[in-house]
Amino acid sequence: MSNARHIRDPQGRNVLLDVERWEHVVDGHPELGHLREEVLRAVESPTEVVAGRMSDEAWFYLEGAGPSRWLKLVVVFDRRGSGRIITAFGQRRKP
Repeated sequence: MSNARHIRDPQGRNVLLDVERWEHVVDGHPELGHLREEVLRAVESPTEVVAGRMSDEAWFYLEGAGPSRWLKLVVVFDRRGSGRIITAFGQRRKP
């Protein structure tokens, strides 16, 4: 990925995928290396969004977009409502 990408989630919040986080995703899950657009689509048009473990965290799921049944993204939001993708990975089970 040559640069950062800003996208909007269904609630209209700005979410960033920066170079450092994309490298983290690909380093840990090389099978996602060619799926950057699907990762972005998981934020823009998720199949499901659930609250994460922390109050500032949301888990975005996109069905049928990755090497497993589900593509899961962890997004952390700041107090202003802007988010940052922290990680992404494939998951077999439904959220």
